[in-house]
Amino acid sequence: MVRKLRWLALALLVLALASLLALYSYGRFAERARGDASHALAVQATGGALDRAIAPLTEANPGKSGLLLVSDNVDAFAVRAAVTRAATRSLDLQYYIWHHDLTGMLMMDEVLRAADRGVRVRLLLDDLNAHGHDSGLAALDSHENVEVRLFNPSRSREGTLGRAVEMGLRLVSMNRRMHNKAWIADGRVAVVGGRNIGNEYFDAAPDSNFLDLDVALLGPAVQQAEVIFDDFWNSESVIPLEALAQPRAGALERLRNGGDSRSEAPLARPFLDNLRGPGRMLSLPGGERAVHWVSNAHVHSDPAAKGQGDGQDQWLSGILEPVMGAAQRELRLISPYFVPGVDGVNELLSMTGRGVDVGVLTNSLAATDVVAVHGGYANYRVPLLLAGVDLFELMPHGRADGSLFGSSGASLHTKAFAVDGTVGFIGSFNLDPRSVSLNTEMGVVFEDVALTTALLESYATKTAPENSYRLALENGSLRWHDGSVQPPRAWKHEPESSLWRRAQARVMRWLPIESQL
Repeated sequence: MVRKLRWLALALLVLALASLLALYSYGRFAERARGDASHALAVQATGGALDRAIAPLTEANPGKSGLLLVSDNVDAFAVRAAVTRAATRSLDLQYYIWHHDLTGMLMMDEVLRAADRGVRVRLLLDDLNAHGHDSGLAALDSHENVEVRLFNPSRSREGTLGRAVEMGLRLVSMNRRMHNKAWIADGRVAVVGGRNIGNEYFDAAPDSNFLDLDVALLGPAVQQAEVIFDDFWNSESVIPLEALAQPRAGALERLRNGGDSRSEAPLARPFLDNLRGPGRMLSLPGGERAVHWVSNAHVHSDPAAKGQGDGQDQWLSGILEPVMGAAQRELRLISPYFVPGVDGVNELLSMTGRGVDVGVLTNSLAATDVVAVHGGYANYRVPLLLAGVDLFELMPHGRADGSLFGSSGASLHTKAFAVDGTVGFIGSFNLDPRSVSLNTEMGVVFEDVALTTALLESYATKTAPENSYRLALENGSLRWHDGSVQPPRAWKHEPESSLWRRAQARVMRWLPIESQL
């Protein structure tokens, strides 16, 4: 027994030394590889199409930021593509996920064409999902007007074994990810919110699509988003792609030629035709839908230093918690991944105890794309209901007419809240431990009755009996009330989910992994 303990101690010592060596080696590499600092380009009065369209609006609303909700998935594609086509100076793009699927590649084609026109492109991606796409990204990066950088990347780029070993040796540092989402054009328009880039975010997935929410920003809020982008772009956690991967010969031209053929593909037509005709373009800034001009709107983010575990006094949770906690009458929370923890439950209990009407919308087990998170959330349903919180879980059904390509499934991806009908937040921040402590997050906090009312209308639609289960306790047992059928029914277990999926969620409830969810 003593001998086995000695071998175990030796193995742990070797692992600790290997981990320290890996961290030291990576630190030296990152210091050498870090790119030159660069910053957002200055806004011009009338230099380009966006300047000419937006300058009169901002001049008519001095000191105010223009905000426009973007809830429709196809609109979300259109607003990004439209401002990219109109850009003449710069595109600053920051994302957690950029899929190389139909819409992801169509969006990359738009970015490449902008670069061909002379637009400076800075593309910042989290490496967790960018890994495996080095060839396409390196092709884009080889353009003279494009630079791609990765947040907290692994040095191992080929195969899974080397990456797995690196993750094991750098487990703590590689667990910190950049979850921010921002699309900024010419310093005139910024789109922030919950959406990544890929089919399921733009109604193009064949099985299930996300219900999500972005905000298109004009005015001072755009410069706030640019400051955040620059903080990340020039941070210690970010490394240029060229230090990690090189393009193959002719890769850029192949990417360009592929864009020409993709634009003619039948599956691309709904998105590209929507850009050419009136359609949903009427909902974009400068179109027929009114922009909300708000005096009190601010784009907030975790500092890039959170990627190193630093700057805790500036973390986004410290900004958002007092805003939510200030509710006097009503708090509405929308979070697809909702794991409040004991402290969160106690805070909500305190709020309901002083008469605040609290409602929460999250995913049902059948709708969620992350079973582990649902397992973490499930532990808090009974305490929340006992505290008087109204709890709703989104049904796994899409719109009645389905998506562009026939999908009938839906999953909640919106991250938002509304306080007392006057203050709102829309962004990337989930109400879970990962968003609080591990990921970097961003979003916009605003004070405006009309805009908050629009957010509350979205909440009301999603929590309607035909769209969400209403949870209740009956004789101490959970019930899911389903108003989508006639007569209405009450489920005694997780609705519309298989026995296997329910078993997976239950096992996750028992595991000590809440801090990672």
